Amino acid sequence: MNNLSLLVMAAGMGSRYGGLKQLDSFGPNNETIIDYSVYDAIKSGFEKVVFIIREEFSEDFKTKISDKFKDRINVEHVYQSLDKVPKSFLVPNSRIKPWGTGHAILCAKKAISGPFIAINGDDFYGRQSFQVASNFYQNEENKFCMVSFKLENTLSEFGGVSRGVCNSFNRQLVSVEETHNIEKKDGEIRSIEKIFHGDELVSMNMWGFGIQVFGYLEERFKHFLNEYGNEEKSEFLIPSVISDLIKEGVESVDVLTSSEKWFGVTFPEDKKNVSESILKLTSNGVYPEKLF
Repeated sequence: MNNLSLLVMAAGMGSRYGGLKQLDSFGPNNETIIDYSVYDAIKSGFEKVVFIIREEFSEDFKTKISDKFKDRINVEHVYQSLDKVPKSFLVPNSRIKPWGTGHAILCAKKAISGPFIAINGDDFYGRQSFQVASNFYQNEENKFCMVSFKLENTLSEFGGVSRGVCNSFNRQLVSVEETHNIEKKDGEIRSIEKIFHGDELVSMNMWGFGIQVFGYLEERFKHFLNEYGNEEKSEFLIPSVISDLIKEGVESVDVLTSSEKWFGVTFPEDKKNVSESILKLTSNGVYPEKLF
């Protein structure tokens, strides 16, 4: 193992959900979704977990989540804040929204010394997803990868969703096309413009990086701030950075595939479905009744 780390992005504000969904309970013993990701990472051979959070809820986060497994895996916390920008840039007083996932990952630069997998803290990816990523980095340190999912395994029963549909060639990522309002209706999976088979591969923001990614992010974040930094809701997003690196021929991204069923929480209505899905996995012996 090449000092593989898990980077959990958990600094989101949860405005649509109505609270800090990173701290909400979904498992039979009040486990959070993050608990299951860390459990799966430990089982898959990861050596460290780094949490990107907001400093104002750090104590609650440690008490509710990370303290329980600090003896099982190396744990570090990193804070994402609006003022973590180059000294020459002045943050607009009207800015409230975080700078985005690219900035979140950049904030973890000092906490990571080898390859790492970055995930969303409010998404459930499943054991196999972590295992295929771990297997990839057994013999690689500097490559980039993306763990993809079959579209049919990522749909919501509550309505249309947006998904990044992947275009690849020889298992190398060519592009990710953001497609909106995909839903299963009347036996078909479709968006407004297109009908899908369901086995199309989609990105759910589970990326793997070598440490050279931090150099790219530093350089491109400066350009982003110069161009979009005064916009109140602009975001420096990791998929956009990766897309540019591919187009420029700077990096290639291996497309890995997971057969797991992904699920996440965006709206309060999602909680019941996620809790029931986790309970079913527990009943089938995939997870113990109590994780930690």
